[in-house]
Amino acid sequence: MFRTLYSKLVLGYILYGLIGFLFIAFISSSSTYDLLVEEKGNALYAEAVRIAGTYSDQLAYEDDLSDVSDQLDIVSGFTGARIWLVDDDGNILLDTTDPGYAGESILGFDPGAERSSYTIGRFYGMFTDEMLTVSAPINYGYTTGGYVVLHYPMSSVLSVSTSFMNIVYIASIILFLLSFIILVIFTFEVFLPLKQISRGASEYASGNFAHKISLKGKNDEIGYLANTLDYMSGELAKQEEYQREFIANVSHDFRSPLTSIKGYLEAMLDGTIPPELRGKYIGRVISETERLNKLTEGMLTLNSLEGKKLLKRTAFDINRMIKDVCAANENACEKKNLSFELTFEDETEMVYADYGKIQQVLYNLIDNAIKFSNNDSAIYVSTAMRQRKVFISVRDTGCGIPKESLKKIWDRFYKTDSSRGRDRTGTGLGLSIVKEILQAHGENIDVVSTEKVGSEFTFSLPMAE
Repeated sequence: MFRTLYSKLVLGYILYGLIGFLFIAFISSSSTYDLLVEEKGNALYAEAVRIAGTYSDQLAYEDDLSDVSDQLDIVSGFTGARIWLVDDDGNILLDTTDPGYAGESILGFDPGAERSSYTIGRFYGMFTDEMLTVSAPINYGYTTGGYVVLHYPMSSVLSVSTSFMNIVYIASIILFLLSFIILVIFTFEVFLPLKQISRGASEYASGNFAHKISLKGKNDEIGYLANTLDYMSGELAKQEEYQREFIANVSHDFRSPLTSIKGYLEAMLDGTIPPELRGKYIGRVISETERLNKLTEGMLTLNSLEGKKLLKRTAFDINRMIKDVCAANENACEKKNLSFELTFEDETEMVYADYGKIQQVLYNLIDNAIKFSNNDSAIYVSTAMRQRKVFISVRDTGCGIPKESLKKIWDRFYKTDSSRGRDRTGTGLGLSIVKEILQAHGENIDVVSTEKVGSEFTFSLPMAE
């Protein structure tokens, strides 16, 4: 029943109000009543002592107590207490409330038996209701000639206690209502937004990334959480779309060479391709097989980079490596009548990196430059040193990259030619491998490209000590 956070909160709120009320009704009420009794008893006792000290001479030597009676009537009206003058034998000499009590005897009167400053009861059966009674001795020299006794109705103490507790009850109800307002605010400001966030998280878990958590005007932590989840859903949607494209691209790039291989082999088996042309088509089968091998190796390379990112760093001359890579690609350049223009800031520029992986970076970038350069043009490779880093640039004067494709060229199997027909020999993994290798080195790569003008890729490497 109380499984949700909100139901537990409401239950806690109800228990808080109930326990608070019971505490006030029983513990606080009893404590307040006892405190009022003690304070009233002490006040009456102090008044009794004052009366006994003030009127001791008059009480001792005057037979006519009329003057004293008038003064005690005033004191009685002020304190609300009934004042008796009692002699040592327990005979009532004066009563401020009922003069007819004068001459009455208190049976069993023994003020010395009282151990506290006040008592609660019917005072030796003299009253039908409970009274708060205090007494003070009237001393004549070294002897006690009588007592001043004050009686205060316990009903009056209870009435004061009840009035005080009524104020406390009203204040408690107001506080409870104020806390209810806090509960309402919590409901609208915290619980309902959290419920929307929870619903949104369930939608995302079920794959509905189009769902949006609408929390307008929330600029606090809850609003930040909602915005973060919305951003996460958008990124997951992009990732899902990327995975679909990835699978489609992988399927296409593997299916095309496999279809060609299958077709050539079937044609040779059924005699469609004559024996004298079989060597030519076997060469095509081998070419398609090499393409499949390049795809497989490229994917394995990416997985190894993402998995461990282990590097074997050494110090080597990046200029020497660039010359070797360019020399290795001279045959490919001759087919399109391309040339290399090398510009080095210094004759020798030592870097500290993984030799084999940086060589792969240069091969991929130069291979792309050759592939997309126009015939009879040049490929420009340069190096420069700035702030303990060497910056390597590879620039071509080819077809360039469309603006909308610049952010996607690093994705696996992405090709700017949507028909995937212009670059039939490529795998679409080259730039992905380049970026992973450089990120493993803690470096980055930038690209600047203009359609029909060319592209320039620039990356950095740390200088060797």
